[in-house]
Amino acid sequence: MSSVDSAPVIHVLHENPDWFGPFQAAFEAAGVPYREWLLVDGVLDLDEAPPAGIYWSRISASAHTRGHGLSKDYTRSVLNWLDAYGARTVNGRRTIELEMSKVDQLTRLRAQGFDVPLTRVVVGTHLLVAAAEGFPTPFITKHNQGGKGLGVQKFDSAAELAAAIAAGDYEEPEDGISLLQEFVVAARPEVTRVEIIGDEFIYAITADTARGGFQLCPADACAIDPTTGALLLPPGATIQPEVGQHIFALREGFDHPIIDRYRAFLRAEGIEVAGIEFIETADGRIVTYDVNTNTNYNAQIEASAPRSGPGAIVDYLAALLADAYPSAR
Repeated sequence: MSSVDSAPVIHVLHENPDWFGPFQAAFEAAGVPYREWLLVDGVLDLDEAPPAGIYWSRISASAHTRGHGLSKDYTRSVLNWLDAYGARTVNGRRTIELEMSKVDQLTRLRAQGFDVPLTRVVVGTHLLVAAAEGFPTPFITKHNQGGKGLGVQKFDSAAELAAAIAAGDYEEPEDGISLLQEFVVAARPEVTRVEIIGDEFIYAITADTARGGFQLCPADACAIDPTTGALLLPPGATIQPEVGQHIFALREGFDHPIIDRYRAFLRAEGIEVAGIEFIETADGRIVTYDVNTNTNYNAQIEASAPRSGPGAIVDYLAALLADAYPSAR
């Protein structure tokens, strides 16, 4: 990264061009200057001050699944550097740690009084079966460092889990940490995701878990096989998606006290852009289970939503840029 160009811009830190299209379109439609910084590999000069502008991190816990295993630690280095020079970051140094750890998410949610799934953390796959003994059944496994439903499988017993591991059907987590988690029974086969940008509720969506299973990434690129282009039947799904069917739907008129609780949670954690997911259970609980800090938006939802998610992000970043560099307006 060079500071030759001194004009302040929005610097977007990310590693997946397939997810950037809607944001690029929003920046260009609004005429807001931006620069992509792909944190895949590179050289960082700690003695060189960062270029002028606002820095927005979109690094994902699933980066390693795209061959970008260096991106997470590269991002930590970049965000440390930015902090040292006092640069304004959105979803900065603290946020990357929460994005990379579901344990971090769940412990922080629990600390603020949210109902979260019963969870047992297992460091080392060789301890999974023993840890599952006596755990309520059915249960699911999940990777601590994930995204896209990585490592999520449902088991009816510890013996079934043991058989899967013995058969090589359990994928090793990137950081060696697995979660055993209660299988939360939903009142309806759906989850809700609440999108918040700059402390403002944008909209809520529902995701059809019968067709989406455990992999509920709303980006269009997540719905198809990257090699064949065919629609995917995600793990945990019970109905094969068909062409023209939509897993995601706008949850119109959603106005629930949980929104303000999520806003307070994000403020406390210093997170400015996020999608938070919860399940409404058959026994009346609202169980919060995931915080997405590199949130994506679904094109079909965007077509009918009262406000655009990428558009709201660009508006928010543009306002921060104007406040930080008034002479550049």
